[in-house]
Parts: sequence; C-alpha cells; structure tokens
Amino acid sequence: MPHRQSPAIAKFAARIAALLVPLILVAAHSALAKDEPKWIEVHTAHFSVITDAGDKRGREVALRMEQMRAVFGQLLLKDKLKLPVPITVIALKSDKQYGLVAPAKQSMTAGFYVPGWDRIYIVLNLFEPDPWQAVAHPLAHYFLNYNYPPTQGWFDEGLAEYFGSIHIGKQVEIGGDPELQPEWHEDVFDQLQRDPNVPQSLTQLVSSPVWLSMVDLLTMKHDGSGTREGTHNTMYYAQAWMVVHYLVNKNKIPEAGTYFDLVQNQKVPVEKAMVQAFDMSPTQMEDAVKTYFKELSGLGIALDQSKKPIVDPVDIQQPDRMALPFDTDDVGMTFTPVKDEEAKAMLNDVMARIPERRDQALHDLQELTADPKDNEAARRGLARDDIRQKKFDAAADELEKAAELNPRDPWIWYYRAALQYQKAQATRQEMQGLANTMQDLRAVADWYPELADAYNMLGMARVEGGGTNSALEAQRQAIALAPRNAEYQYNLGQIYVAGKKWDLARQVFTRLKAGPDKVAAAAAKRQLDDLDTLQKYGVRPQRARESAAPAGAASTPGAGSGAPAVAASATQDQDEDATPKPAPVKPGTTGPVQFLKGKIVSSDCSKPPEATVTILSGMTTYKMHASDFKSLLVIGEGKFSCEWKNRLVSVNYRAVGKNGGELVSIEVR
Repeated sequence: MPHRQSPAIAKFAARIAALLVPLILVAAHSALAKDEPKWIEVHTAHFSVITDAGDKRGREVALRMEQMRAVFGQLLLKDKLKLPVPITVIALKSDKQYGLVAPAKQSMTAGFYVPGWDRIYIVLNLFEPDPWQAVAHPLAHYFLNYNYPPTQGWFDEGLAEYFGSIHIGKQVEIGGDPELQPEWHEDVFDQLQRDPNVPQSLTQLVSSPVWLSMVDLLTMKHDGSGTREGTHNTMYYAQAWMVVHYLVNKNKIPEAGTYFDLVQNQKVPVEKAMVQAFDMSPTQMEDAVKTYFKELSGLGIALDQSKKPIVDPVDIQQPDRMALPFDTDDVGMTFTPVKDEEAKAMLNDVMARIPERRDQALHDLQELTADPKDNEAARRGLARDDIRQKKFDAAADELEKAAELNPRDPWIWYYRAALQYQKAQATRQEMQGLANTMQDLRAVADWYPELADAYNMLGMARVEGGGTNSALEAQRQAIALAPRNAEYQYNLGQIYVAGKKWDLARQVFTRLKAGPDKVAAAAAKRQLDDLDTLQKYGVRPQRARESAAPAGAASTPGAGSGAPAVAASATQDQDEDATPKPAPVKPGTTGPVQFLKGKIVSSDCSKPPEATVTILSGMTTYKMHASDFKSLLVIGEGKFSCEWKNRLVSVNYRAVGKNGGELVSIEVR
C-alpha cells in the first residue's frame, strides 16, 4: 500500500516549492544572461547600430535614426534620401565608456559624429536623454552633401541648424533654438549654480535690431559642407537659421531650388535671382523674415525659461510639429550578436580617427591582433590607418592577414581596392592587380549599391583597362550619388581626356576652376593648361621634378578627401615619416586615457609651470597633475586658472597611482 503524506507535511512541501520556484527561475535567468551577448548589431535598411544596451535600446536607436532620415527627406521634399557613405551608429549605455571614446571637447555631450571617406561613425551616450539630437546638425550636412546640388553656405548651415532642434516623441517637434542652453545647472551637491559664460543663443542674436544685409548673408563665403565647423553662436548662423525657418514654413523650398539654379548654374546676380525666384527684392525678403520671426512667440518664451533657476524647465512645444513618419512596426530590423573583441576593435577604429585618441587606439588594435585567435576587425582598422598614412605595404600585409581570417568580409574587398587606388594616386603609377581590383569593386557595389566611392574607383580602374564607355557609366553613377564631390567631377574630366572628348573635358575643368574648392580649382587649372598640348601631341607637358604620367587614373587627385589633393614633395614625405628619437618614459605619459567627472576643490600652482588639481568625485578625492598648466588643453575657458574652486569639471587623464593622474585635458562648466 503506497505511503500517504499527511496534510500538514503536504502543505509544508507546497510552501517550500512556492519559495524555491522563483529562486530557481532567477538562477536560470542569470545563467541564460551570462550566455546572452553583451553587444548586438541592429540592422535596418539604412543604418547599422552597435550597442551594449540590449535589444530594446538598440531598436529605439535604430528607429530614431530612420525617423530622422525620413523627416529630413520631408524637409527637402524628397521621398528617398541616398546614403552613399555607410553609417555605423555605436550606442553606449555607460557615461564612463562614452567619455573614454569621445574627443575631449565632446566628452560631456550626448553624441558625436566622426566623418570618413570609407564610413561615418556616430557615437551616442545612452546615459543622456535623446542623444541622437546631438548629432542632428552634422547628420543634416551629410544628407545635404549627398542629396542636394551645391548651394551657398547659408542654406546648408541654416537647414542644419533648423534640423538640429529635432525632438521625436509621440510626434516630431522641430524649429526650436538648437543653440539655447540653460544658464542654471545643478552641481554635484544638487545645488543650483548660474553659469555667466553661456553663449548667446540664436534667438538672442536674431533679436538684435541690426542684421546682416540679405545680400551680404547670401554672398558671404562659407564652407557649408560641415567639414570645418566653428562656433554656431554667430549672427551668420542665426540669420541663416531664421531665413531657412521662413522658407520651410512658407513652403518656399522649391523657390530656393530655382534661386540656386539661377545663381550657381546660370550665374545670375543674387539680387536679380531673388526677384526671379522669390518675387521679392533682398530688402523685401529681409522684412518678411523679420516679421516672421516676431510671430514665433515660443522662441522668446523658451529663452526666458532658460534664464530662470529651475531644475525642470517648463515643457515648451517647438514652433513646428508633424506626425511621426512611421513607427517601430514599419521598420524592418535584424539582430545579430557581436563578439566582445569585435566590438572593442570597432571602438578603437573610431578612436583611431580622433587625433588625440589615435596613438592609444592603434596600440590597442595591435594588442587585439596579438591574441592567439587574432582579430579580423582590428586588422581592418590598422589597414585603414595605414592607407591614410600612405603606408601601403603595411596595409597590404594587414589586409592579407584579415582575409585569411574572413575572406568573405566586404570591408576587406573595399579596403583592398582603396589601397590600390590611393597608391596609384600617391605614386602617379597605374593600379596594380587591375583585374582583381575591379572584381573586388563589383562585389562591393553588390554589397552596398549606394557606395559612391566604389563607383568612382571602378570608373578609374576601367579607364586604365581601356574601357572608356564603361568607365563613364561608373563615374556618372558616382556623381549621381555624390553630386558635390569635386574629386569625382575631376575624375570624370580625366575619363573624357582618356577618351579624347576634349570639349567635354574642358567643360568639367572650367566648372571646377570657377568652383569654391580651392584645391580642386588649382588642379583643374593645371589640366586646362595641359589640354592643348595633350590634344595636339598626345602627351602632357612635363614639368620640372615630375615624372611622365598617363592621361588616365595615374594623374587623378588623391582619393578619399572629397577633393583633389596636391601631392607632397619627396622632402615633405621624408620629414613626415621621420621617426623621432625615443625619450625617457615619464609616469602618466603612457597608458590608456581615462575619464572622470567631479568638482574642483583646490588648485595648487606653487611650483610653476606645474599644477596639482584636487577633484572630488562622489566620495573620492583625486590628485591630478599638469606638468605645464599653460599648455594644458582647456575647454570652456580660454586657459587654466589656479584660482578655480568649486567648478564642475570633466577631465581626461592617465592614471598614476590609485587616486592620481596626469591631466590630458580639462573641461570646466
């Protein structure tokens, strides 16, 4: 007869089971969590997002990037925007990790943008709210550079400022002042402190009774590509922002396109072009924009709020609102785990493109390749830097080793082709391994059909192989994807020369000669000077200290710069490559750069030019040393002051001892 459990014992066992089941589930979840990847990659149709913040945050970042792209397309009245340089977004959940990667002057921002000829990196600090807004301005320049014909600088900067205020929640809000900063901040002790050095916002600047004349604004020379950004707190940026604000809201973007065609292509004077395009004189346009600004009461309210000592500012809606272009369910996404060592290689690839981070990044990439398993992504990063430094043999070696690890990686195909192309530019010789290079480029174009640089290189490879017509086809595709790229235009002229289409070549070089890019203009002038001799005798006139070069790709400008590059002399190359004699290593001059936020307690400058800064971070006191405070990189002030006390700071430093270090940079608030 089976043993029967007493009711009391059964009840006790049930209670024990009820207690144990949650513990077992937690333990099982923890075990599974250990197996879950720390890093994932989220792929959409247009962006790649690498994050350590999990699926949910990765999905959110990818969605916001796609939404921003769609909103900008609406501003340009385009259904689709091209992305001819791949964009990789790295979204970091840790404020400290972000500070280690970011340039010193951007260590306290929510995000930063790293341009490149091969890919664009966007790095976001997910510790901050809406970090994607921090990169809206440079992202706007990117969209304009590849999706809008060349314009005057005011339009590019004005539209980038307008887009820079974008906020995406339940709807899209835009049109606020992107340079407006609150004057009051909480310190580490939760006390409100006023910053008297907050720069003037665009609203304050436009509120001035005196404006630049409309003609002066529209004709002022300014590089609108976004590659040479300075301070945005100027009257030029403020007026450009408000003029574009007016054009967007008065539905005059089509008229702006007509105006640019008249000015840029037909060379019509600005005053006449304005009347033809906008049906307004410059004075009438200025009056209309000023009247429009006065109607935007929300900008003034936001400005007033920024001056008040309040912790949570009143939520003020921006002037313009629109429905979300789509939501999560409308965006296709794929999720892929990323190995930790691959993520580290990618972070170091970002840092290698930042001058102040480069040395440490290259050291770390080399350490990753020294692992017994090696590291294909790190090899690619080193190869890319070698190509930029014109160390072509070293780059070839790195790419060969990378290909042994993963021969099917499209980035390897791309860098192999870029290596041959840029080596040809630097040496003024024909591309080596032409057949393999063209095979790599066709594979790259299949992998990323909008990669403009692949078509540019393919065009120059084909012309060297004798296929002028197919070269023209590829080069026109490159220009269609990147209409503002002076290098691609220049190479088109070279293909016309190789095909003996002299008149078409003259048209291209004449247009470049009159263009805003000084380097491209100088190279185009040189080509025009050579054309008569080349057409008559079949060879270029040879200049002193210059070897003969074929009419095709070998004489094309340097790749990857966005414009023709002037070759350096042999003496310059030797000076740049010269290796300095090693100096004795001092504490704090090597090792990884670390990041710290805190408050200055005191600054000791009793032994000039040295300084010791005592910083309180949390409950820990740090002693930071500067060997020469006069040459220390300072952000937020003109120079270091030994009188600083109770100032909020963020510092980059190399550790010396447990709670000390050698300062690399200091940002004060």
